[in-house]
Amino acid sequence: MKRITSYWPRFFFASLCALLLAGTGMSVAEEMLPELIQPGDAGYVSGELIYELESRPTPQCHASTLVETPAGLVAAWFGGTREKNPDVGIWLSRNTGEGWSTPVRVASGAEGEDQEYACWNPVLFQPSEGPLLLFYKVGVSPSLWWGMLMTSSDAGKTWSAPRRLGTSSALGEGNTNLIGPVKNKPIQLADGSLLAPSSSEHRGWRVHFEISRDLGKTWEVIGPIHDATDFNAIQPSILTYPNGRMQVLCRSREKVLVQSWSEDGGQTWGPVTATMLPNPSSGTDAVTLKDGRQLVIYNHTPSRRSPLNIAVSTDGTSWRPVVTLETAAGEYSYPAIIQTKDGKVHVTYTYRRESIKHVVLDPSAFK
Repeated sequence: MKRITSYWPRFFFASLCALLLAGTGMSVAEEMLPELIQPGDAGYVSGELIYELESRPTPQCHASTLVETPAGLVAAWFGGTREKNPDVGIWLSRNTGEGWSTPVRVASGAEGEDQEYACWNPVLFQPSEGPLLLFYKVGVSPSLWWGMLMTSSDAGKTWSAPRRLGTSSALGEGNTNLIGPVKNKPIQLADGSLLAPSSSEHRGWRVHFEISRDLGKTWEVIGPIHDATDFNAIQPSILTYPNGRMQVLCRSREKVLVQSWSEDGGQTWGPVTATMLPNPSSGTDAVTLKDGRQLVIYNHTPSRRSPLNIAVSTDGTSWRPVVTLETAAGEYSYPAIIQTKDGKVHVTYTYRRESIKHVVLDPSAFK
């Protein structure tokens, strides 16, 4: 893997990529972003909090995930007193067409040990066949946590007992625990395998993948695909292209969204490089639309978790911001994005750490 020349520090290189190349079409300044989208605007279908601030079930919440099931939408997030606190569990709400249900806690970090642990980063996924899957993490910190899995055969009404995903020596000394999809949804390959975008933080921020051919019972590790000398990257999301080509977009510490490409269906990956989009070291998500376009939802700034934006691309290289979801001061972050069977785009995201917001968009308006 090529390294950046030593007399160009990483933060300077990333800043050039993300902020100073507007004249070449390689970046878009904050002041050039679309105006805040409003009800009645083209592409805006609806927007609502999953639960009102006055009736929130926990003081704080974060890191939502969203999935479409045959019975409707299911959303989950972690919530408790505050991030890392032992009382933080996984909360869930369902929407079968009559609004979001009252949130319920479906998992905690209590494992019958001498202490309780915090829960982190749930990820929901509905395979083409089989039960709904709920992945999440448990532990005192991201450098030491482990992956968990629960399943539901009734679209999220009831859940199996949780179980650990296991370990792999491929993840290196310090923490060999399998993570599963670390923040963003896996994809299901043509042979039915789940390819989970993952990352670890115990030896620097590094991206890897975990693949399961039996819906989460056993796993193999691909990577890590880089070390942490050029970019500290975590929390990838997977985009797909014709002929088995794939791209991941990742959070980084270097003030820029970074990427890697695979030409063989995710078996091997190229170097991690900067994209044209900024990143304030905050989570993002991305989705490949049915028409082949790519969407990424992210904070278009190198330093804050507002504004929150969506950009579109046809090739994964040139990105154009098309939606601004939030501009107010505060935190609007850690989004999830999916396209449902009716073609609409649904997003959820952290709303000031006090609720989860759900927005529905019509991607045909993203010209």
